[in-house]
Amino acid sequence: MSKALIVVDVQPTFCEGGELGVEGGNAVAERIADYVNAHRGEYAYIATTQDWHIEPGAHWSAEPDFVDTWPKHGAAGTPNAELHPAIKVLGIEHHFKKGQYSAAYSGFEGIEDNTDRIQTREEVDYAQSVGKTLADALKTAGVSRVDVVGIAESHCVKDTALDARKLSFEVTVFEDLTVPVSEELGVAARKQMTAAGIALVESR
Repeated sequence: MSKALIVVDVQPTFCEGGELGVEGGNAVAERIADYVNAHRGEYAYIATTQDWHIEPGAHWSAEPDFVDTWPKHGAAGTPNAELHPAIKVLGIEHHFKKGQYSAAYSGFEGIEDNTDRIQTREEVDYAQSVGKTLADALKTAGVSRVDVVGIAESHCVKDTALDARKLSFEVTVFEDLTVPVSEELGVAARKQMTAAGIALVESR
């Protein structure tokens, strides 16, 4: 079976020192890089996802509730919205930007955009309409199994993995290659993923 690896939102904005930094983010980025270097030959397709917010509406808030609204983060065109340096040097070819003009947690909400352009709302909508999406890319690559890693397990990793399951992929999340916002939220996310039939294992 053809396998894909999805590296979710490994960006400085979500690592220590970033606007929504998660404890352990930088270490996870380094471990993911080591894993990709050791195992990339096992994958038919490898992609990254990024929060790439241009005007995401109420997703950004001066008074965030940290559930549906958040401090400004992942701002398109800023250094902290770029891929983490450990990931950037891997030479991954496919990059899916999400949340340009709305909230977006799952990588399946994004469009393939291998530039750092600030796209218009119309350009983003057009890319969606013509199938420049992760779902279509995986289908074209003949993928049946998806491994998911990245930041944060409790949010975008979980939502990306759940969407992959909804699309009938066999899904694995590597527990040592992700980190939750908090242990409490991590526990809840793991229960939800397990209930959906997602395998939670250690990378080898």
